[in-house]
Amino acid sequence: MHADRLAACQQRLADSPADAAVFAPGANLTYLTGFETEASERALFLFVTSDAVEFFVPELVEEQVAASTPIDQIRTWRDDETPHKPLSALCADLGLAGDDTRLLIDETMWARFTHLLRDVFPQATVGLATELMAELRIRKGDTELAALRRAAAAADTAMMRLRDRGDDLVGLTESAVATRIETELADAGGESLSFEPIVAAGPHGARPHHTHGDREIRAGEPVVLDFGCRIDGYPSDQTRTVVFGGEPSARFTQGHEIVRRAQRAAIERVEPGVTAGDVDEAARSVIEQAGYGEQFMHRTGHGVGLAVHEEPEISAGNNRRLEPGMVFSVEPGVYCSGEFGVRIEDLVVVTETGCERLNTTPRGWQCE
Repeated sequence: MHADRLAACQQRLADSPADAAVFAPGANLTYLTGFETEASERALFLFVTSDAVEFFVPELVEEQVAASTPIDQIRTWRDDETPHKPLSALCADLGLAGDDTRLLIDETMWARFTHLLRDVFPQATVGLATELMAELRIRKGDTELAALRRAAAAADTAMMRLRDRGDDLVGLTESAVATRIETELADAGGESLSFEPIVAAGPHGARPHHTHGDREIRAGEPVVLDFGCRIDGYPSDQTRTVVFGGEPSARFTQGHEIVRRAQRAAIERVEPGVTAGDVDEAARSVIEQAGYGEQFMHRTGHGVGLAVHEEPEISAGNNRRLEPGMVFSVEPGVYCSGEFGVRIEDLVVVTETGCERLNTTPRGWQCE
């Protein structure tokens, strides 16, 4: 699998004006090689040219890299030296020593390492490897889809367990509920969190990227719950807005129904050939017609793969046409400052005839 991905990357590179792509720890590196590691203060690169693939790694991790990737060529550097000289030697061996070298670098590379490359290639033209990798990663294969389905199922299980607790969550703080979410995700098979859980109660729900704090959950008050977990490296990401105990305001129930209809309209629009912008418009038009257009201030969705946010972006004006195998969120929302927020989110997979929804839990606000 990884050998095929590397070959596809090399072919795209051969068809481009660039001489090499340089990847750092992150989703692209993992996608191409299977090696997963956090960025650290030590330089670690994967160099890809049209006819060569070689790692440049600290001597400390050489065995791990060799054991987990299909790549035979591994150049190392020691802790008692700076990486400049061995990196320069590697680049010369790869034929990348000229002043007219054209590099594509990983967009998530730390600044200290882009400066290291600049030291080695002071005259190089530098672009982003996104132009190579986005098209490779945007359509998911069977192995990726299987992992995404398992991660979505784990998130669904955790959500149902939270709903089943109902009134028991009233009086707990947002942070206490976030801790319970982490436990439920782990119990459901999640291997790590996709991101810090969002538990946004009452007016905090009007902040789309609120995480959690010391506000207590109150009876009859809407709570935005947005969380996910990773399985085999792939994440889930789903949101429900629910009420634990009591009855919410009529304004909230109206807003919730509008968002629910908007999400349904967007998902019904998903099929091969329509644009990402078409899907955004399907959701946005429902909310705008209901008079809440100003309260929907973000895109309708984002692609999901090894990274929680990747291509395709489901946003206004995006003319990228959908294809089978693309996976993205559909998550319209309404955010009424000082009052409440509503967001409903599912992941979908584009199929040959429409889409498959990966999340299956109830989308209503009731916890019954």
